[in-house]
Order: sequence, then C-alpha cells, then structure tokens
Amino acid sequence: MIDGWRLVRGHNLLIAAAAVLAGGWIALGRVAFPNLLVFAAISGVGLGVAGNVVNDLQDAAADRVNHPGGERPLAAERITRDAAYLLVWLGLIAGLAGAALVSGTQLFVGLAALALMLVYSPVLKHAGWPGNLAVAAVAGLPPFYGALSVGQPVAGLVPWALAGWIHLGRELVKDLQDEAGDRQSGRRTLPIRIGRPGAVRVAWWICIAFVPWAFALPTLAKYSGLYYPVAAIASLVVVLAAHALRRERLAAASVRLKVAMVIGLVALVLGRVV
Repeated sequence: MIDGWRLVRGHNLLIAAAAVLAGGWIALGRVAFPNLLVFAAISGVGLGVAGNVVNDLQDAAADRVNHPGGERPLAAERITRDAAYLLVWLGLIAGLAGAALVSGTQLFVGLAALALMLVYSPVLKHAGWPGNLAVAAVAGLPPFYGALSVGQPVAGLVPWALAGWIHLGRELVKDLQDEAGDRQSGRRTLPIRIGRPGAVRVAWWICIAFVPWAFALPTLAKYSGLYYPVAAIASLVVVLAAHALRRERLAAASVRLKVAMVIGLVALVLGRVV
C-alpha cells in the first residue's frame, strides 16, 4: 500500500486535486463543489496517476542510480511492471472519463497534458530545458483545469502562470538532484549542458524572479487585499528555497518550493473568495 502511494506520488496527487478545486473556486468567487468541478478534480488525479507511473516505468534505470535507498518502489522491484501498467490504465480511464464528463474542451486539454507527460521522459527530458518547461506547464495546469471546468478559463491564467513558475524552479532543482543518473542515461539536462554551478544560478534566479511576479500578476488581475499577506509568506518560503539552493541543500529547496505552492494556492483562493 505504501509503495503504491509512493509510485503514484500520492501527496502530489492530493495537491493537484486541491489545485483543481482551487481553480474552480477562484473562477466562481466562492467555495462550491459543482459536479463539473468534481469531475475535473477526478480527471486531474487520474491523469496524474498515469503520468507519474509512466515516468517511473521509463526512468527505472536512472532511478536506481539517483535513488539508491529504494524510495522508488518500481526501481527497487517491490512493484512489478505489470502492476504498474495496470495503474497506468486505471489512471487513464479515470482521467479521460472525468474530463469527457465535463466537456469536449476539457477532454482536449486533458489529452494535451497527457501527451506531454508521456513524451517527457523518452524525448523532452533528453532535450534539457524544453522538458523543464513542459513539466512546469503541466504541473502548473490544475488551477486552470478547474477554472476551465466551470466555464471561466481566463480566471485560471494567473494561477497557472504562478504555479508553473514555481514548478519550473523545482524541476531544475530535481535535475540537479538527478544529475548522476541522467548523465548515465545520456540525457542533456541543464546541469549536464552548462555545468552544475551554472544550473544552480539559473534555478536561483528563477526562484528570486518569482517574487515580483507573485505580486504584479494578481495586482493586474485585481485580486483582493487578502491575497497579499499570504502571498508574502509564500514568497518568503521561495526565497528560503533559493537560499538553500545556493548552499546545494537540494532536498530542503525542493520541499520549500512545494510548501510555497500550497501557501500560494491558499493566497489565490483568498484573493477571490473572501
């Protein structure tokens, strides 16, 4: 059970589901659970399961190098590949069915996100920064996905942009963490292309640049004043992540960026709902 939770990245799926709901609440201006929004959240979780498990299936060899402690159950062979493929199919069914129950547009967006997830490890990750951008776009998508489901996609653009920005920084941190396995697999991630110090600087600047945009974009979108004090906390956590990054405390930087995402979602919802 624990290995299955790790394989599908259960904690990330909970955040994704919450982000889809948050996107709907931001668009509606109130906390509510209309059927279409619930279907969108189910779809997001299902597609996330499929994408996460496919990624581990494709990355098993590299994960044996990058995660020798056995925290990746597929690489450690505690879960069979057949069981993993079953999870992929179950995720696809839930993800695409949930999207289809919302609308054709929702299904199209879900399919586009799924396509990017499926080609990430075998194609985009080898290309370096295009893979980082693709993952950031897909990982930051849930608030937009929620807003789209209630018929107000424009309301999801600012949350998508801000969530994607933080995810971009986190993806670069993960590339730094996975450099050894990626190098062995022949991938051309940023640390391999420009060297570790250069990649650290790029990731640091992306984190720091998030702070002004975290205030500028919601101001342009006319978020209420309740957004800003909570956003200030999220921004502080991002700065702390950048500080950890400069010291190459990569695990701490990654965790802090994930915490900042959650706090940022709360800020965005408060800026529209209260």
